[in-house]
Amino acid sequence: MDLFGSVVWAATFLLEVYVFLRCILARSASKYLSIGLFVGATALREPLQYLVLSRYGQSSPQYSAFYFYTDALLTVFMYLTIMHLCQQVFERTWVQRYTRRAAMLLLGLTALFSYFVVRGSPGQMSALFANELSQDLYFVGLVLTYLLWAAVFRLRETRIRLVQLVLALGVYFSGTAALYATRNLFPALHIVCGDLFPVLSLLLMASWAYTFTRVPEGARLAPAHLVREATAER
Repeated sequence: MDLFGSVVWAATFLLEVYVFLRCILARSASKYLSIGLFVGATALREPLQYLVLSRYGQSSPQYSAFYFYTDALLTVFMYLTIMHLCQQVFERTWVQRYTRRAAMLLLGLTALFSYFVVRGSPGQMSALFANELSQDLYFVGLVLTYLLWAAVFRLRETRIRLVQLVLALGVYFSGTAALYATRNLFPALHIVCGDLFPVLSLLLMASWAYTFTRVPEGARLAPAHLVREATAER
């Protein structure tokens, strides 16, 4: 790992620990439980991955298994984070009562689809399933994040902290999807795109850290008509 990669990794790790502590120590800790689990698991994975890599090597089956299984687990946590944010966005609508059941059903269907995709493939079945599940859940999470992003604007959500958490997640998924597309269209940029993926993770953690630090829990956006009235009075 070069100097740039080391700095990005260290900064991301520190921000992950910080966001995790902010989530579990917040007054409304239950509202951020899913984010805390995702960020905490991501932070824990980093030193464990280094230990496995140092002991067994990058080409070892132990490292491959560790990488695929933890990647799938983190993707599940990311999915649960998105669904938890959905519950908060839709909590004042009739959709909220069906959100949790729909989330579990969609997760089960995605897992079932992943199983049928890899069934009969040569190689270690569990590792193939973990890898396929991670990819499929990432795609589902990408679509759900865009829908959630649209819902925030459509419902005119005013809770600033919630809005910023959702928008940061949307920017992260958008950037990741753009890098994947660029890498597939221009194979020569494979290394450059690979170096930028950790930067997106750093930006996501930095955005969430800023949100939990600078945005009060009860802060709300002023509705547009109130802004217009205040401007007119001046």
